[in-house]
Amino acid sequence: MSSKTPTPHPDAAPPDSASPEPAGAADGSPPAQPGTRPGLFRDASLSAVLAGFVAVVVSYSGPLVIVLAAASAGHLNTAQTSSWVWAISIGSGLTCIGLSLRTKMPVITAWSTPGAALLVTSLGAYSYPEAIGAFIVTGLVITLVGLTGVFGWLMRQVPTAVVSAMLAGILFSFGTGVFTSLKTAPLIAGSVLLAYLLAKRWLPRYAVLVALAAGVAASAVSSKLDIHLDRIELAKPVLTTPEFSVASLIGIAVPMILATLASQNAPGMAVLTASGYQPKDRLLIGSTGLVSTALAPFGSHAINLAAITAAICTGPEAHRDPRRRYVAGVSCGAFYLLIGAFGSTLVVLFAGLPKELVAAVAGVALLGALAGGLTGAVKEEKDREAALITFLATASGLTLFGIGSAFWGLLFGVIAHLVLTRRRAASAEPAK
Repeated sequence: MSSKTPTPHPDAAPPDSASPEPAGAADGSPPAQPGTRPGLFRDASLSAVLAGFVAVVVSYSGPLVIVLAAASAGHLNTAQTSSWVWAISIGSGLTCIGLSLRTKMPVITAWSTPGAALLVTSLGAYSYPEAIGAFIVTGLVITLVGLTGVFGWLMRQVPTAVVSAMLAGILFSFGTGVFTSLKTAPLIAGSVLLAYLLAKRWLPRYAVLVALAAGVAASAVSSKLDIHLDRIELAKPVLTTPEFSVASLIGIAVPMILATLASQNAPGMAVLTASGYQPKDRLLIGSTGLVSTALAPFGSHAINLAAITAAICTGPEAHRDPRRRYVAGVSCGAFYLLIGAFGSTLVVLFAGLPKELVAAVAGVALLGALAGGLTGAVKEEKDREAALITFLATASGLTLFGIGSAFWGLLFGVIAHLVLTRRRAASAEPAK
C-alpha cells in the first residue's frame, strides 16, 4: 500500500524497551523477537483461533448467501452449486494458511463478494461453461496485474490517511450494526454488547469469545436459532470444460476484474497496512490470482484478499502481539477447509444463526480495527479533509458501474488530496 512506514495499531503490544526493534523481514512481516524462532504451536492462542472462527462465521452467514443466489439465478444444479462452494472455500482456505505461514502476517482471503453480486444479474445470460471461461480469464488477468507490481505501485501512491479513512468507512456500518440490531433483537444484541464490555474489563483476550457465547445463549432462549442438519456428506468437485466467448468476457470477466481489484484487494491491502504490516502486493495478489485460475474450472469465480473479515484477525482482539496474529489467518484457513470439504451441507449451520447475532458479534470484534482506522485518518491535520471525504464516500455504500464504495472513497479521497495539497502549496509560495 503506502510507501511510508505504517503506523502500528494503537492497541498493539509495544516493543521491548530494553533492546532496539530489529528490522522487519524481507517479505514485509513483523520482525521476530531476538533469540526466538517462529513456531505455529508456540504462537497459537485461543483468541487468535477464535478470531479466525468468527471471520469464517461472518463469511458463511453473509457473503455466501450472494453466491447461492447467483447459483440459483444461473440455474445451476445441486452438484454444480456444491462444487462452487467447495472451490471458493478450498481456495480461501489454502491461501489463508499458505500466505499467513509464508509472511507471518494474518492474511485473510475470501471469495469476491461484489463479483458474486455481479453474477446474480448476469450469470443467467450465459451458459455455465462460458462463465467458467470468464472465471479463468479473470484469474489470469488478476495474476498478471499482481505479479507485475502494477497494482502495488498504484496503491503506494495513496496517502496513509486516505487508506485509514477507507478502512474506517468500510467498518462503520458494522460498528453501527451492533446498535441497529438492538431494535429487532434487543436481548441478543444487548447480551453480546454487555458481555463484550464486561469481558473487556476483566478478560480482554477472550472478550469476543464471551460475547459470542452470550449471543448464542440469548438466541437459544429467544428461540431464534434455526439450525437443521439432515445429513453431512463430502463435497464432490465437478470439473467443467470452459468455453470462451467475447460476450462472456465483456459481460462477466471485465467487470469482475475491476470489482475484485478495486472493491476487494485494495481494501484488503489497506487493512494489513493500517494494522502495522507491510504486505507484499506481488506475492499476495499474484498468489490469490493463481489459485483463482486453478479452481475456476470447478466453479470458483474469484479468490481475493478480504477486508472486513481480515480486520477481525489483524486487530488486538486476535492477539496483543502483532507477531502472533498470523495464527488467526491459519485458523481461518483451517475452518474454511473443514467447511469447504462438505460443500454446501454445513452451510445450513451458519444460515441458521440470527442475523442480529452475526451483526452484533462482528461489530464488537471490529471495534479495535475501526478505532485504528479513525485514529490514522485524523492523525495528520493536512490530510484530514481528504480523509473525511474518503470516510464519508466509503461509509455511504455508494455503488457505481458494479464497483463498491471502497473504491470510490479511495478515488475521491485521492482527488481531494491532490487538489488540496496543490492549493496549499500554491498559497505557500512567496509573492514574486
